[in-house]
Amino acid sequence: MNPSVTAQKEPVLEGKHFINGAIACAEGAIVAGCRFFAGYPITPATEVAERMSERLPHLGGIYIQMEDEIASMAAILGASWGGKKSMTATSGPGFSLMMENLGLGIMTETPCVVVNMQRAGPSTGLPTYVGQGDMMQARWGSHGVYEIIALAPSSPQEALDLTITAFNLSEEFRLPVLIMGDEIIAHMTERVIIPTQDKVKIYPRRKPTAPPDEYLPYQPANDLVPSMATAGDGYHIQTTGLTHNEKGYPVMTVEAHQKLVKRLIDKIILNKDKIIRVEEENTNDADVVVCSYGSSARIAEWAIKEARAKGIKVGKLRLITVWPFPNEQVSAVAKKIKAFVVPEINNGQISLEVERCAAGKARVISVPHLGGATHNPQDILDAIIKAASPPHQSNY
Repeated sequence: MNPSVTAQKEPVLEGKHFINGAIACAEGAIVAGCRFFAGYPITPATEVAERMSERLPHLGGIYIQMEDEIASMAAILGASWGGKKSMTATSGPGFSLMMENLGLGIMTETPCVVVNMQRAGPSTGLPTYVGQGDMMQARWGSHGVYEIIALAPSSPQEALDLTITAFNLSEEFRLPVLIMGDEIIAHMTERVIIPTQDKVKIYPRRKPTAPPDEYLPYQPANDLVPSMATAGDGYHIQTTGLTHNEKGYPVMTVEAHQKLVKRLIDKIILNKDKIIRVEEENTNDADVVVCSYGSSARIAEWAIKEARAKGIKVGKLRLITVWPFPNEQVSAVAKKIKAFVVPEINNGQISLEVERCAAGKARVISVPHLGGATHNPQDILDAIIKAASPPHQSNY
């Protein structure tokens, strides 16, 4: 099946398709109701933009190729305020350029989705090869104090499913949500099932119920998230990246800043049980648990299977939600096991978070790979065997 030919005939795709993760991501966005895409071509995320450029005209949507990634991020924020579900896609260098406007989206509480198909860095690095070096940047890349939501697919099917989830979370909690994919997931081609529209739960935009003369753009509901009027609907809208009050007007006081930023944090942290997803398998009687995400999780499957064949009690904890970090889930597993093994295509980023949550209850063995390729599965197996062995005891 030629996906682009199918796209010309069917406005909304459904059923089984043989597509890669980048195309699946685009189709997931369409299912979620995305009708605005602004981006700048960059390997290995270009296929997301190409797919959206083909598909959106058939859906009454808008595709714009911007002059750079800074403008792309600004455009999707503006489109969201104009009432459209919006998305952009990029990779490492472009993700870096988006960071300032990502912070603007967090401060103005603007729902949208940002896809990062990670590649080997730093700088332009290896543009066509895999990396997972942006995981800490996803959490801390923009300045200031804030919370973020970031999801990590490990298959084309999850690229589709988690893109739908990302749009729903962005609307429910009013902030940009990140899809932290990688080159392997973007370019891997597998069977993907696109659900029918009646099977998909879509979280609607939080429209104001107050009349225009009583509406406050940043007055939070009980769950700390404000409703959001669309520009042009007759409501007075004031929004700014400056510290602001519930009217949206700048207020340059420490007290106003404390109140606003605490709410921006709490609306995520206090709702983390609705946000965090992990895949946990065979952890109750395990001595070792492999904690992984994205394409590294797929590579680890062989090592886990081989370790079990050798009689090692090994379990799996796959992070689907990476931010906010699943502290409680990792801590609970740490109390039951001897050690974690954490393979990732960087020099050890999420392994530090696992070590923090393990808090000395379990050892953490990082299995880094500096990018450009996936791990040799044997290296992960060797780490599992090492983790299952008693730690070396000094005689001194």
